[in-house]
Amino acid sequence: MNYIQLLIPTPDALHSEICMAQLADFPFESFEQEDTSLKAYIREDRLAECREEVDAFLRTTGVECHYTTIETVNWNALWESNFTPVEVEGRCVIRAPFHDPRPDCAVEVVIMPKMSFGTGHHATTWLMTAGILDEHFRGRRGLDMGSGTGVLAIVAAKLGAEQVDAVDIDEWAYENCSENVAVNGVADRVTPLLGDVSAIEGRHYDFILANINRNILLADMDRYAVALNPGAFLLMSGILEQDLEVIHEKALSLGLTPEATRVRDGWASFRCRK
Repeated sequence: MNYIQLLIPTPDALHSEICMAQLADFPFESFEQEDTSLKAYIREDRLAECREEVDAFLRTTGVECHYTTIETVNWNALWESNFTPVEVEGRCVIRAPFHDPRPDCAVEVVIMPKMSFGTGHHATTWLMTAGILDEHFRGRRGLDMGSGTGVLAIVAAKLGAEQVDAVDIDEWAYENCSENVAVNGVADRVTPLLGDVSAIEGRHYDFILANINRNILLADMDRYAVALNPGAFLLMSGILEQDLEVIHEKALSLGLTPEATRVRDGWASFRCRK
């Protein structure tokens, strides 16, 4: 299956972040930021399903955008040429199998990103990882919603989580997550699940991690609240800094107690507790 690269000229990083947040409502699978442009990648068949809506958004940007077909065979080479190890506060390193091991870090996660989102490079994954590192997981059962590569579930498992469901709606993400949990030696404690929020119906968790986007978080937060055990926490990102207020208000309306926020490069994470 071929992929499509959408190139959007952007004057600065903030405009790239805004475009990325808007495109996250569509089935784009990864983004690459450069100094004066944003590259967004989507499967050719998935773009066909939403092309009119994407084009309508692009017209609002006022710049000329370009679609380019990318042969699937070139995707991994593209990732390998751009994917460098990511260090989070000196406590965790996220690297690919072709990078040298980092025994100096307390938590080391090996990720082959392939088609899936979640390498630590984007500010939201970094924020979520930093938030996870501040929590205690030993003996707890949790959920990584919109798991992508499975990186957040893997970090939680390496910090002692007893069991983590890693749920993603995309088949590529499900397969990639399965590979990554095996490589990291946590397949006995991380369970990849293919589906949307309905996959957690009737399940209850001591923590929920959700790095998705603002609209999905707002739509599904009530389901997260129901799935949380008393005293459990919900850590979310995929939120622009200016969207924190609406996320905060939604959490309060569901009886969740806001606890902490972090910001990085215009993006934010938000932690609340039941």
